[in-house]
Amino acid sequence: MTEEIIIAGFGGQGVLLMGKILAYSGMMQDMEVSWMPSYGPEMRGGTANVTVIFSTERINSPILNEFDTAIVLNQQSLDKFESLIKPGGILLYDNSGITRFPSRQDIDIYCVEASEEAARMSMAISFNMIVLGAYLKISPFVKLDNVIKGLTKSLPSRHHHTIPMNRDAIVRGMEIVKKDIK
Repeated sequence: MTEEIIIAGFGGQGVLLMGKILAYSGMMQDMEVSWMPSYGPEMRGGTANVTVIFSTERINSPILNEFDTAIVLNQQSLDKFESLIKPGGILLYDNSGITRFPSRQDIDIYCVEASEEAARMSMAISFNMIVLGAYLKISPFVKLDNVIKGLTKSLPSRHHHTIPMNRDAIVRGMEIVKKDIK
């Protein structure tokens, strides 16, 4: 079993952190894991993406030309990665800032209104955790308990007080994700 994921958005949206948490979670489940970040020199506001691979077999290369799942958080990422999803794959997107919605008919498309939900919950900083929860609901390759452990390992200790809030955001993302009707 192998899952090849791209997570993409603007720097500052927590894209790299989501990938790191997933990578740690996969390692805790004794999977082979690859985590490969890519971002511009400007970081916040520039583009950022991370490729994560989970596998029960050895991973030959972290470089991918197509993906099982794409998680996109802005229009630029949707434009760049929608065509690179394997037929039968998954596209998960946050609809905030999207002006041209996904159009592929050969993939499963899911929407999570993470920006709106984070604002409603007064937890803007947990936007990425809502998205992560949506992914876990759609593709439960890693267990929630291991995701929380991965979150603990990824966050500096000075931010560990936010773990309960982030767990709530993950659970909320699992509750609100919706499949797009084509």
